[in-house]
Amino acid sequence: MQIRKSEAPPAGIRYSVLCLIALAASSALAWEHYGGDAGGSHYSPLQQINTDNVGALKQAWSFSTGEVEAMPERRPMLSFNGTPLLLPKAAGQSLVLCSALNRVIALNPATGVERWSYDPNIELGPIGNKYLCRGVAYWEDPDAPAANACKHRIFMSTKDLRLIAVDARDGKPCAEFGDNGQLHLQATVADGIPNLNVGDLQMSAPPVVIGDKVITGFADNTKFWRVDNPRCQVLAFNARNGAPAWSFNPVPTPEQHTGPELGGGNVWSMMSVDPARGLVFMPTATAGPNNFGGYRPGNNAYANSVVAVDGASGKVVWHYQMVHHDVWDLDIPSQPILVDIEKDGERIPVVIQLTKMGLTFVLHRETGEPVFPVEEREVPTQGVAGESLSPTQPFPIAPEPLVEFGISPDDAWSFFSFFETACREEIEKYDLGEKGEPSALYQPVTLRGRATLPGLSVNNWGGASYDPTSNLLVVPINRAPMFLKLWVTNEIPPEVMNQPRMGPLGPPTEIAGTPYSYSTGPLLSPIMTPCTPPPWGELAAIDMNDGSIRWRQPLGTLDKLARMPLPLNWGTPLSGGPTSTAGGVTFIGASADEKFRAFNTVTGEKLWESALPSAAMATPMTYEVDGEQYVVVAAGGHMFMYSQNIANYLVAFKLPRDSQ
Repeated sequence: MQIRKSEAPPAGIRYSVLCLIALAASSALAWEHYGGDAGGSHYSPLQQINTDNVGALKQAWSFSTGEVEAMPERRPMLSFNGTPLLLPKAAGQSLVLCSALNRVIALNPATGVERWSYDPNIELGPIGNKYLCRGVAYWEDPDAPAANACKHRIFMSTKDLRLIAVDARDGKPCAEFGDNGQLHLQATVADGIPNLNVGDLQMSAPPVVIGDKVITGFADNTKFWRVDNPRCQVLAFNARNGAPAWSFNPVPTPEQHTGPELGGGNVWSMMSVDPARGLVFMPTATAGPNNFGGYRPGNNAYANSVVAVDGASGKVVWHYQMVHHDVWDLDIPSQPILVDIEKDGERIPVVIQLTKMGLTFVLHRETGEPVFPVEEREVPTQGVAGESLSPTQPFPIAPEPLVEFGISPDDAWSFFSFFETACREEIEKYDLGEKGEPSALYQPVTLRGRATLPGLSVNNWGGASYDPTSNLLVVPINRAPMFLKLWVTNEIPPEVMNQPRMGPLGPPTEIAGTPYSYSTGPLLSPIMTPCTPPPWGELAAIDMNDGSIRWRQPLGTLDKLARMPLPLNWGTPLSGGPTSTAGGVTFIGASADEKFRAFNTVTGEKLWESALPSAAMATPMTYEVDGEQYVVVAAGGHMFMYSQNIANYLVAFKLPRDSQ
């Protein structure tokens, strides 16, 4: 069984339904949470921009953080892919964002002119460290008088493990929070773990707030390459003064465990909050180390799960595990989506959880029970010596999988027969599993290596958008093939180790404390296109009544990506998510072709596109100011997905006045 419930019930109803309705109405013009609302629906009730007039959208303004130009030596590892917030009028009605280097910046939402900024001066670490901040959190202290400093607060988690609170109206530190507006968390999470360097642990997702608690998770970059990982607890603090409130350990040590203390299982992505039920929903990652689990027997709960905890106490209410004993880096990557879906004539409060496998789990929000049936199916278990893989894995009967399973040499594809032959030979080097069978998702990682289609991230941190008027979930899809291979460390040939490293590609990386090293990457032709047929990136809509796919469209053209610059609409690697509106429009960047697009949410028809200064590998947001609706997206490229043009622009669009 994947579901585990605690003895204690949730903390109870925090607010009445009427209060929630009033709150939603008052904030309809703003965008006060990373995902639009606390439940991450990526939906706005605004409809000034609609299917009839979206084709008239024009750029309103753009803003540059300036960091790429100021630090050219760090440019390859700067990722500007955050989503801003638009604060309510009482908090100054600024558009607030964080930069790759954790500067908090407030802009005039109508003009893009900077109002204030706060620089925490993060510790940069060595060249090669990565820098990103996906967003900030907003909180209004209901007990503070209206004129008080820091009644309205912005919280940000930083790369160098600080939790920061500043006044939303002027950017000044909230003096009563921790040490003059800062909590230093390095010692808390790294206790007892030797040889941690700057960048081994970082925080890039926005914190969340429930009641008077502010909560943050961590990205544990060490879990790939060492056994003795930090435990990466989720930490909650008093939102007023920073006093510790509770902590949650995603990978409690099992009694049968005999190796180093377990770590990983971290919550690196975005969390969601259900204020009415007092619950926080956490998507957890793989227990460490990622690609060899011989020292962590069993299913490794609460790793690779959605975990619902009581926001007041941190006590687990229920959890549901989506990958048992993960060795494929199939951490749960995106924000849990908390919405009420229409199914068989009934409104049901659910958690929708996307996965890297392209499987979509729909769970009842109060109990964790599957709303669509889930089957435990047998999968292969012949891994490397010392491994102990799970004999079964969970597969939802619905919604239907977003991609097909498995790869064979017959899938080899390229523009020219010579390159297609090269792709066939590359695919034949690896273990493949049974084409078309769901079990191919879990082909064991071996010394020969395993190739997989879908790749390692069908869905990732960008998530999806849910449109309540059509009951559709709009999802971006990656379809590129990947390989993953283990090596016996002391048997790796020198010529293999002498390969140049290019981002995640290059010589094997040692998993310290084990006999093994690992390597991974995409299966590419000599002209750097995926070795399987297009489309390689798509946008699709799932009907949440029955789980069927209503429509799908290729997303992205090849002109900015391939060595042969052709404007073919075959889809590109994607990073970022969509946002849907009551105007019937879904906006998305995400593609590696420097374009921003609008689609008809119901039909999938492309309605509009615009060129950007770089690829918009972020999730857009929308708001209304002075009677005009704006759509805003970060255009910064991506350190791995689109490194050709790393930038730091925030771009806003609106309708000309005669089109509104």
